[in-house]
Amino acid sequence: MNQVNHLFQQNYSVTRKEREELNGHKSFTIWFSGLSGSGKSTLAAALDQWFYKRQIRSYITDGDNTRLHLNRDLDFSREGRKENIRRVAEVARLFNDAGVVVISSFISPFEEDRIAAKSIVGSENYIEVYIATPLETCIQRDAKGLYAKAQKGEISDFTGINSPYEVPLSPDIIVDTTDKSIEESLETITNWLLENKLHIIVGLKQ
Repeated sequence: MNQVNHLFQQNYSVTRKEREELNGHKSFTIWFSGLSGSGKSTLAAALDQWFYKRQIRSYITDGDNTRLHLNRDLDFSREGRKENIRRVAEVARLFNDAGVVVISSFISPFEEDRIAAKSIVGSENYIEVYIATPLETCIQRDAKGLYAKAQKGEISDFTGINSPYEVPLSPDIIVDTTDKSIEESLETITNWLLENKLHIIVGLKQ
């Protein structure tokens, strides 16, 4: 017998709204998607600092970090990638319930998985940022040497080389870091947030 049928959702006395009020701001998830080397992790770190300086509680969930620990049992097959995104979306939802802004930085190459993540987090809490840096630029950077290994056949199922990346169909924000500095790219993101999301934060300190 499936034991899941015997599980019950627990509801707690402290609500998400109360946690948000305690923090002084709303909680939501900013989902960075883009190729390896596109600038996701660098921008996520810069945005985290931007939030911190404004006393907005935020936390980064990053592809490498989660695969080294939480999702260390998953491979890079289609099913492994799907489960990876499902798990980190569930983590983002939990952090949001705790009143924390989540910055998720994952290649998340498949539109189906990004739609699923949005459904788990909640469409009203999900902001998709497409880091649209072209593959050619990412290959030229190749700071980790991963593209070179993939091109030699040393890494299988590597996005952009032997596994596809599906461009997001309707991202909220698009940033191409090819000719933009981190500061300029960050400004594109924060300007959108200030106009569309952060204006609802209580007591936001500019």
